[in-house]
Amino acid sequence: MGCQDEQLVQTICDLYEKISKLESLKPSEDVNILFKQLVSTCIPPNPNIDVIKMCDKVQEIRLNLIKICGIAEGHLEHHFSSILTSFQDNPLHHLNIFPYYNNYLKLGKLEFDLLTQNLNGFVPKSVAFIGSGPLPLTSIVLASFHLKDTIFHNFDIDPSANSLASLLVSSDPDISQRMFFHTVDIMDVTESLRSFDVVFLAALVGMNKEEKVKVIEHLQKHMAPGAVLMLRSAHGPRAFLYPIVEPCDLQGFEVLSIYHPKDDVINSVVISKKHPVISTGNVGGPNSCLLKPCNCSKIHAIMNKNMMIEKFGAREEQLS
Repeated sequence: MGCQDEQLVQTICDLYEKISKLESLKPSEDVNILFKQLVSTCIPPNPNIDVIKMCDKVQEIRLNLIKICGIAEGHLEHHFSSILTSFQDNPLHHLNIFPYYNNYLKLGKLEFDLLTQNLNGFVPKSVAFIGSGPLPLTSIVLASFHLKDTIFHNFDIDPSANSLASLLVSSDPDISQRMFFHTVDIMDVTESLRSFDVVFLAALVGMNKEEKVKVIEHLQKHMAPGAVLMLRSAHGPRAFLYPIVEPCDLQGFEVLSIYHPKDDVINSVVISKKHPVISTGNVGGPNSCLLKPCNCSKIHAIMNKNMMIEKFGAREEQLS
């Protein structure tokens, strides 16, 4: 790393020290200022920052910072979900009061475009979101603007989060009929996972490599062959905010692409498919547009103004 890169890492470490000394991570002037500084420091793309190669001390700070960010994010979502549910009319009409709402609009559009491209036009009938939280904005954005006939099942281990989220959508005549909430540890969900065309895994479900891989292994075991798994990851200095998901973590899945946004969308997006069961019969639903498992290891990188795209393998013919 150059001097500027070292200074960037030191700035992040200094902010961690200040944040770790806060009495509470609930929204307040001090909390808001420090996390705004942290995000603005981490968000500019920097290809020279590879957190995996950093020293043990920085690695420890990064892991602690991800946990702290997760706690703070939970408090922030609880705070704004509580405010939104106090509106007399439909709370979903006021989502723009959440400071990162535009970020979710962009992320939702990005993820929908990825689905459209990789499912060859197939529209998922049923979607699961794991780690939906008290403010399930991904599900709400996708259901409202992109997947208007799809059923969404949201899974979260926190009953208070699901209670708020359910209340949030209850006044909307359309969304409330297509969105369901389940209070359960996803590691205890087995057979029902086979019913979903697409499964989203939130960035903070599994805050370290070992936990993340265990969840992915569980999903691989129980998801339907050919179903899509979409994950949030992080790249460069943004990996101080969220865990990284690498292709080698997705055993039993075909990684189709990894998108690294370069704008204010913080999370990278990984899209993959569970390896299909090869069959000569007619296959319906998403299986009908499956790609055969690809043995090509070459990574094609495409750069544009707002994102870096890593394409894995070459597209092959659809299964018959």
